Amino acid sequence: MQQNERGEPVTIVDIARQAGVSIKTVSRVINREEGVGAQTRARVQELVEQLGYRPNVSARSLSSRRSYLIGVIFMQVGAYHYVGEVQVGAMRACRRAGYHLVIEQVKPPETVGGVQAFADVLRDARFDGVVLTPPTCDDPEVLIAIEAAGLPYVRMAPHKEFERSPYVFTDDRRAAWEQTLRLWDMGHRRIAFIDGPDTHGSAIRRREGYISALRERGIEPRPEWIAKGEFLSLSGFDAAEALLRLPERPTAIFAANDEMAVGVLAAAAKHGLSVPRDLSVVGFDDTPAAESAWPRLTTIHQPTAEMAEAAVEMLIEGFGDERFRGRVVVRQLDYRLVSRDSAAPPPV
Repeated sequence: MQQNERGEPVTIVDIARQAGVSIKTVSRVINREEGVGAQTRARVQELVEQLGYRPNVSARSLSSRRSYLIGVIFMQVGAYHYVGEVQVGAMRACRRAGYHLVIEQVKPPETVGGVQAFADVLRDARFDGVVLTPPTCDDPEVLIAIEAAGLPYVRMAPHKEFERSPYVFTDDRRAAWEQTLRLWDMGHRRIAFIDGPDTHGSAIRRREGYISALRERGIEPRPEWIAKGEFLSLSGFDAAEALLRLPERPTAIFAANDEMAVGVLAAAAKHGLSVPRDLSVVGFDDTPAAESAWPRLTTIHQPTAEMAEAAVEMLIEGFGDERFRGRVVVRQLDYRLVSRDSAAPPPV
């Protein structure tokens, strides 16, 4: 941060003086409030960046009703890469806007006092708003608790009640459809799928995309081709074990996330199968495991960090902005197919 002529850190007063506006105007720009013209807003923002001004969160909290705390809520911390990506993206958006990020975990609804404990956290934490990740974003009790607390919230990749809140998503269904057709175009006709937990909307949409692609090619997926997984590596291994024991085993396995796909690679090695010569394996998410596995996984890149960043931006933009009242703001981010070494035409 630069210093003013008195050798002190730049303050909001210095910004106002150089911009030729009132302190209140600068405050409105920093807090993303209405009532400032586009030219004035741009001039103030330019000075803020040029002088390296960083708002004092404690002082801002004392002078307003806000805490400048954004909560990101998880139900379970199992997929550590996903959690890390969400935190990185959310932190980027918070840092730009002068907010602090707080991570909270909700116990599953079936546990004793899970949602009530979460309601207590909401009461005590003084969040300005929260971002909900799957499957928390679809849990009715969690949503009721947040709405009862009067907190604004944005959901990441919800599966239902889309009209209930702003949300950000990628098209999991179409991505899985493209992944399945990519295997089909290589020549595969026995394509199996390892599903994720039914509590995750993304797992449901990925399964729907897989089924839709095969039906478009005139094939009704056999029930035994769809194995149950839990988005964890061991569940992918167990599911692949069952699939590889079928009398007519698949020539390709599409796992609904990369962790399970890594489990499939281990099962293939146990059965003496070479990937991709004897069996093609593809995943979803494009985690570091996809790049470090051998062979490297063909997968789908999901912009998890960017989704979290967009969710926090949407949340902060909506604070005190009447344009966000009574309407659902939606932002869609693009996925991309990533071709590596684990998929090839089937053996003759």
